[in-house]
Formats: sequence, C-alpha cells, structure tokens
Amino acid sequence: MTELNGIRAYVFRPLPDMLRADAITQRLTTAIALGLIRQGEQLPVENQLTVMFGAASATVRDALQTLRESGIIATRRGRSGGTFVVGTPIFDTESLHARLQDLSMAELRDLGDELAAVAVATIRLAHERAVAHDFPRLIMLAQSISTAEDLAACSRADSRFHIELAVLAQSERLMRSELRLQSETVELLWSAQSVEPDRIFAMSEHVAIAEALRTEDVHRAETLAVQHVHRNIYRMIEAKMTLTYPSDDANHG
Repeated sequence: MTELNGIRAYVFRPLPDMLRADAITQRLTTAIALGLIRQGEQLPVENQLTVMFGAASATVRDALQTLRESGIIATRRGRSGGTFVVGTPIFDTESLHARLQDLSMAELRDLGDELAAVAVATIRLAHERAVAHDFPRLIMLAQSISTAEDLAACSRADSRFHIELAVLAQSERLMRSELRLQSETVELLWSAQSVEPDRIFAMSEHVAIAEALRTEDVHRAETLAVQHVHRNIYRMIEAKMTLTYPSDDANHG
C-alpha cells in the first residue's frame, strides 16, 4: 500500500475543506462500485487516509464506520489485520431509474459527446504510448464482463475496461475525465440493460476495440469506440423513454 498508482491517487485525492465524512464515504463507495478498489483489498490505514483526503481523523473515522455499517468494509485486528473491502454497494435500480428520468435528452446527448471525445483521445494516445505487453491485460479485461453474474458486476467490469484504456493513454487528465464519466454513467447504463444478452454485446465490442488497438488499426479502434458510446447512449435514451412513457400494456399488467 506504499505506492499508489494513478487510479488510486485519484480515489484518495484531497477533498475540499467544506466536505466531510459523507463525501469520503461517497468517494470510497464509488471507487468500490467501479471496481477501482476490489473485494479483498486493504485500504490505507487511518493515519494515511487523513493525509490523503486532507481531513481530520474523526471525519475519516466516521466515514469508515458508515462503510462498516453498510457491510462494505470490515476491520480485522492482529498482525495481518487492517481494513478490507468485503462487500459492494447495493445496485439500486429504482434510484438509478429515477436519476435517468431526471436527465434531459440534451444532457444525455452531451454525455455521449463527451464520452466519445474522451474515448477517441484516449485511443489515439494509447496507440502512441502502449507497448505490446499491455494488450493481454486489456483483452482480459475486455472479456471479463462475460462472466459477470449481475448488473453490478457488469457495471464494474465495463468501467474497468474503459479505465484501463485511459491508463494506457498515460495522461492523468484523460484518466481523471474517464473516471468521472464512468462514475456518472456506467451504473445508469446497466440499470437500462440486462445481464443477458447485453454483457455479451459489451464483451464483443470491448474485445473488438482492444484487438484493433493491438493490431495498430487506430482508425478502426476509434470508429468502434464511438459506435460503442452511441449504442450505450441510445440504450439509456430508450430506457428513459420507456420509464417516462410506459406502454398501455405495462400500465394494465
């Protein structure tokens, strides 16, 4: 835990002064939901967290207690003790659907525009900066969604693939943009989808993007990534319309 990579540095970055325990709780909950911190991983010790977040010890302690009460982390004593991730946040479909309904069509379109722009920039830089031994891991992450058993697992696997692309781009600003976008969109997307057949569609699209990058066909990788974004935004728009204007059949059972 002494070395933090770019992703973990983003998760544990300092918080603004006005934010307190609930902000730390939300930051860690989001990181775990996205798969940035996985089950079984140990969190930094409390003293380290106070420095990383720029928060008081009592504030960090309150945030960790909230996560313990939610069953997301547990603290073990002894030589091999520490605070570990033992659960994942609840994938609250009802709340996600409410958030989706609150988004306007213009907001969804803008999300799609930003996702596509970041995806293209990420792929161009990954093409320039990634090396051959980076691609087996990228392809493994692309395939990992095929074994996801529920919507929460699909969401985590989906986000990890896109975040790994940003890691290969070796741009801290792009990675921060991708992390922010994933935290805003990936659970909304999967609340609008089904484990079957959508995890297989997602896997095939992820693998195609990764293979295009591996074979240095950057134009194809960019095209596939933009098509992937457009499909995802369309699914969210379709779900929003269904939720907002349910059919007569749904109304009458």
